[in-house]
Amino acid sequence: MLELRLVQGSLLKKVMEAIKELVTDANFDCSASGFSLQAMDSSHVALVALLLRSEGFEHYRCDRNISMGMNLNNMSKMLKCAGNDDIITIKADDGSDTVTFMFESPSQDKISDFEMKLMDIDSEHLGIPEAEYHAIVRMPSSEFARICKDLSSIGDTVVISVTKEGVKFSTRGDIGTANIVCMQNTTVDKPEEATVIEMNEPVSLTFALRYMNSFTKATPLSNTVTISLSNELPVVVEYKIAEMGYVRFYLAPKIEEDEDETKPQV
Repeated sequence: MLELRLVQGSLLKKVMEAIKELVTDANFDCSASGFSLQAMDSSHVALVALLLRSEGFEHYRCDRNISMGMNLNNMSKMLKCAGNDDIITIKADDGSDTVTFMFESPSQDKISDFEMKLMDIDSEHLGIPEAEYHAIVRMPSSEFARICKDLSSIGDTVVISVTKEGVKFSTRGDIGTANIVCMQNTTVDKPEEATVIEMNEPVSLTFALRYMNSFTKATPLSNTVTISLSNELPVVVEYKIAEMGYVRFYLAPKIEEDEDETKPQV
């Protein structure tokens, strides 16, 4: 038996909006510790990892580990029927092939329930190794979203370069080039508006803007975004979810193929 009750139902709606573009079908894994998902996008370039810890729910009952295969677009359609202030309860019986979503209005004068068929989805759970990153940038999530959007009107890829002074986002396209630099600034009044850089060594990596723009769909979940970079590893773009967890996006860097830019691999 599985029963999860989330008072802040709008949070679940925002999570779905953040990941449904990248991932079509995925298994939600429920255990005593929390509600999680890990899935590759259809082209196997990006990976999404979601965690909602059990203590973040008002009520959390999971008698045994259960994996529920869902079509994220269908799940999103169901969640759209919930009001932003509604309390959302997710229920599933052991061995059942359906999941029930229940929406209660805050005044509890309206209760809706929607039942959705579960799917059998084959997915291998990829072990994500813990890594030491050369550079970690924390910045306002709205700023990062704006930069990705602006740069994608000029080029298809973004070069993210981190030095002690700041983080530089660059692109080039048919119409020209663009460089946006965010300086480290920790002196602002509001911590969520700060740009903080922790760096062991300078990093410069190239990524597809199409994916970066997709990741920024998670902006409503958090005021800040953390971008972790290392030369040989996928970037991690992380949005914290209130006090209860995170959504993380992993994307492998592009290897430059231009003759003059190929760097010998060390």
